Amino acid sequence: ESLSSSFHTENTMTDLYSKLFGSTSGGNDDKASGLISNGRNHHDARNHHPEQDYTDLESLANSNVYPVRQRRGYLSMLFSILQVIILCLMIYSGGLAPLNVNPMVGPYPETLENWGAKDTEKIVRDGEWWRIFPCPVFLHAGVFHLLGNISVQLDMGAFFEREWGSLVWFIIYCGSGIGSSILSVCVMPDSIGVGSSGAVCGLFGAKLAEVLCRCFERNKTSQERLGHEIRREQLIHILINVVVVGAFSFIPFVDWAAHLGGFVSGITIGIMFFSCMIQRRPVLLAISCMVGVALTIMVFAWGIQDMYKE
Repeated sequence: ESLSSSFHTENTMTDLYSKLFGSTSGGNDDKASGLISNGRNHHDARNHHPEQDYTDLESLANSNVYPVRQRRGYLSMLFSILQVIILCLMIYSGGLAPLNVNPMVGPYPETLENWGAKDTEKIVRDGEWWRIFPCPVFLHAGVFHLLGNISVQLDMGAFFEREWGSLVWFIIYCGSGIGSSILSVCVMPDSIGVGSSGAVCGLFGAKLAEVLCRCFERNKTSQERLGHEIRREQLIHILINVVVVGAFSFIPFVDWAAHLGGFVSGITIGIMFFSCMIQRRPVLLAISCMVGVALTIMVFAWGIQDMYKE
């Protein structure tokens, strides 16, 4: 039995998430799935036997073998390319604003407004729903703003996409982008807003939800213990990023409400999806999934109601 198929067997026997959205490795589609491996590519890893090379947690961790659902973060790369192109087009069409107008090195505020930035008056009064999503997520105030967001999006965001699969990543990204705009409209109605940072914060919120949901998994085998160790490390990175983003959320020209809205939305949507990863505990799985659905509905219902109240 290959390493790849051993991961596949372990994950798909009782993992509802893998049955719904694809397994992490193994199966017939080698191109769709992959293994993150230090010094060994996917096909090499498939030809090594776990009983020969990976006999305990330490050797597994040292070899840095970890299963993912796909080889690349395709949507992360596509969205980042689109965001770069759109910023260039905005600057080309409206000109580059002086630094005293836009310190982010980007277009004039009027250009952002014309291209679909979050504008509470036009959303609530004129029904321009595209100013909630998708326009604000694909617009950026300037070069510095764009580089900060896509660097995280292409690093951690792309890795999360490889772990979760593009479909789940897309739903979380879009849902978090919507949630970030809604809270920004409610809390900061007098400012225009652009940027993918709210959606990216949602990815971190969803990863936090995944870690919390999967902490109930057993840790008897070396693979299971490795999974717990990796998620523990991911949790530390998430908390560090949350602290850094939170610190930068209160400087001028940064929409802290969008960050918070995206993060909370990502947590609720993440609970809804990643509760399906809970293995061998169907009651806990069902309860967690229902909690995630209920919280998601409550958060978005409250936000929309508050957004349109007089």
